[in-house]
Amino acid sequence: MSTHLEAYTNFKNITKKIRVFTLGRFLMEIDGEVVDSKLWGRDKTLQLIQFFITNRHQFGLHKEVIVDRIWDLDDDDQGNRDFKVALHGIRKVMEPNRKSRNEASYILRQGASYQLQTDDIWIDADAIDFYVKLGNQVYDSDRPLAINAYQDAIDLYKGIYLPNRLYEDWSSAERERLQIQALNTYMALGELILNENSRECIRLAQEALTIDNTWEEAYRLQMQAYINMGNRPQAIKVYNECKKVLDKEFDIAPLPQTTKVIENLISI
Repeated sequence: MSTHLEAYTNFKNITKKIRVFTLGRFLMEIDGEVVDSKLWGRDKTLQLIQFFITNRHQFGLHKEVIVDRIWDLDDDDQGNRDFKVALHGIRKVMEPNRKSRNEASYILRQGASYQLQTDDIWIDADAIDFYVKLGNQVYDSDRPLAINAYQDAIDLYKGIYLPNRLYEDWSSAERERLQIQALNTYMALGELILNENSRECIRLAQEALTIDNTWEEAYRLQMQAYINMGNRPQAIKVYNECKKVLDKEFDIAPLPQTTKVIENLISI
């Protein structure tokens, strides 16, 4: 078994106590049981755990920074109270049997700084990152594994990141990152299967366009797939739609590589 295939198999077989889903909805499972949304109580508790998840790769966030980024309160005392109550609510949900004097397992504290301990937490966004990275690594050397890895990533992308925090500044960078990664993954998988399964390639391109209807590469991929199928009229329709959307949204023309596809088709 290759090193990459072994890593892929091991990752898929990982079992962790907590599973968190952030794409298209927010949902947490503990030991396989879905956490009832009512258990979070106040929305500030939910905001705080979602903030910790979003910033899981940042170590030692100071409490004042956290409060300022989430709630932006003028009253420091109110901010401290809100943070304390929300943190207690998180620990009550994630560790209901923890004794008060025992160290917390998931939200770690060092002085006035806090961070999420993810060793025993599976997060869909991290799983997507793993699959995409693996697919990219084996793109040229192990096509079947790349296809499986990209498909696993796409299966996990259920929609935008934390849709209930759509207008929160602290969630926007992660949302945009995952969206662009999803678009690139749709394209990478589509390119891999273009010559053997043009119909699925078209479906993938159309899915990408539901995320961003200006993603020019998706139009180009559809055009190539329709040409492979011998459906030249549909390829031309896709090009015209691409041209219309780009003109409307950005007042720009398609890239030369997109135009070249249609020019080569017309010259046949």
